[in-house]
Amino acid sequence: MPAAQSRRIAGSGGKSVREGVRSLRATYCVISIDVMATVYGVDVPPDLGEGELRLDRQLCFALYASSLAMTKVYKPLLDDLGLTYPQYLVMMALWERDHRTVGDLGEQLYLDSGTLTPLLKRMEASGLLTRERAKDDERRVLVTLTSDGRALREQAARLPMEIARAAQVPLEEIRDLRERLHRLREHLAASPLVDR
Repeated sequence: MPAAQSRRIAGSGGKSVREGVRSLRATYCVISIDVMATVYGVDVPPDLGEGELRLDRQLCFALYASSLAMTKVYKPLLDDLGLTYPQYLVMMALWERDHRTVGDLGEQLYLDSGTLTPLLKRMEASGLLTRERAKDDERRVLVTLTSDGRALREQAARLPMEIARAAQVPLEEIRDLRERLHRLREHLAASPLVDR
């Protein structure tokens, strides 16, 4: 903040201070947004300013709140299968392609080994899968479904339609939203901010 501007705010009454801070905050918000637009090459609406910091206008919060709601809908359905949501994701990946490495699973699920390994251990203890060292390279751990794990797929087959009914939107909209979210994740993953 420029020194002269700071002195003017400090020497004013309480209401003027609040108004001055609000004005400066809006100004610096717009400046920082303009800088971001220049760096990342995006178009910025002319009316973008302080109001854009409202919670209900944040994409991240919309995604977060929707994810929480989705998980709550899944919970009773997954309870019937004896699975948590992360375990369900692992099962779907293995139903899609069985007998694969921990690293391969982690890459598809966007989970690091520190998160995935304890999850797989619990699932192994439940009799859903096995883990064994690859014979040609003991650094690689192979994950394979058991007969119980494979049989669970039939019980889980109804879940996508249950979720679609809960969403109360046409299937075409669900497909479109899914593809848009995949593209969003790819763009965010490629952002320079990820490696800071």
